[in-house]
Amino acid sequence: MTSIERVIDGRQIVICAGSGGVGKTTTSAAIALGMAARGLKVCVLTIDPAKRLADSLGLDELGNEATRVDPKLLARHGIDAAEGGELWAMMLDAKETFDALVARHAEDAAARDRVLGNRIYQQISGALAGSQEYMAMEKLFELHSEGRFDLLVLDTPPSRNALDFLDAPRRLIQFIEGRSLQIFLRPTGLAARVAGRGASVVLSVLKRIVGFDLLADLSEFFTAFSGMIDGFRDRAHRVNTLLADRRTCFVVVCGPQGQPIDEAVFFHSKLVENEMHFAGVVVNRVRYRLGTRAPRLRDLSTRIEAELGGGGGPLAEEAARNLIEYDVLAQRDARNVARLAKSLGDEHLIRVPYLDTDVHDLAGLAEINRYLFADEETRIGLATGDGG
Repeated sequence: MTSIERVIDGRQIVICAGSGGVGKTTTSAAIALGMAARGLKVCVLTIDPAKRLADSLGLDELGNEATRVDPKLLARHGIDAAEGGELWAMMLDAKETFDALVARHAEDAAARDRVLGNRIYQQISGALAGSQEYMAMEKLFELHSEGRFDLLVLDTPPSRNALDFLDAPRRLIQFIEGRSLQIFLRPTGLAARVAGRGASVVLSVLKRIVGFDLLADLSEFFTAFSGMIDGFRDRAHRVNTLLADRRTCFVVVCGPQGQPIDEAVFFHSKLVENEMHFAGVVVNRVRYRLGTRAPRLRDLSTRIEAELGGGGGPLAEEAARNLIEYDVLAQRDARNVARLAKSLGDEHLIRVPYLDTDVHDLAGLAEINRYLFADEETRIGLATGDGG
């Protein structure tokens, strides 16, 4: 078992994936912070609207463009970035990213404005932006193509199924090349028929019912959008290629409970099946056992009471019960993590202990990095109090 620095060595894109509520945003931010402190220019991207990333990095807000974290702020928290090291962050706006795609692939300014101002597009883009996986990859592709950063770290969108992220570019390609869309875009399709003279009566009736020219808007949208299809298709293929590129790797993030472990094993198998590059897995909030044997209530109560000078009484017994319950959870965590390690074979696995406080600022991220960037022996020492 090794450090996250070795796990992602030589990569340009790190994608942190996993189910919700397992610390993906925190892990992504900590990795980005740690690599910036080691001299890289790093940007971390999130799609989480809860502002947790902005708060933890000491930023008032994040937008769809990268914002640099003040080096003086990092220094005040004892984080010294090496020469050239920079930390940037951004929160993806999927709708804005979709609009930028349209502007990029439009034949001219007039076609761009027809689509962006079209009421059908405004509804469709909002719905597609709700499925944010592809837009996250699109923004990642854009930043990677620009070459501004040494490393990009993506906190993947919250999803019931982490595999949605892997399938997002492929789904867009299938939609573009599918028969349903082609029916609308072909010269004799719906757009052309709506534009014909015979449709005027129908359009007039619909306008009175819905309040605007529904089919006319449809016709205008598909007519203008048809000139962008090739650009969208080519872009989606290139995004899909970047996912499988050797410069891209996946770090699976999970908790030590049974279900997150099962999901991590399944996601790892799908990465291998899809020929994606799996770097390792980070297991957050792991409880470490404080001894090799299960503690007994009487023995613990006696020891705690002695530490309290003989005046512990009921308090000593209650503390002993808490320690015993903690040890039961620690044994469960150990079994689950061992099962995960067995399933992954020789792949890298990093455990981060259950901390006393929540991570909500740069100091907390630096504490996480004490474990992410250490070897396993050091991590165990830190978690059990033997590592200083």
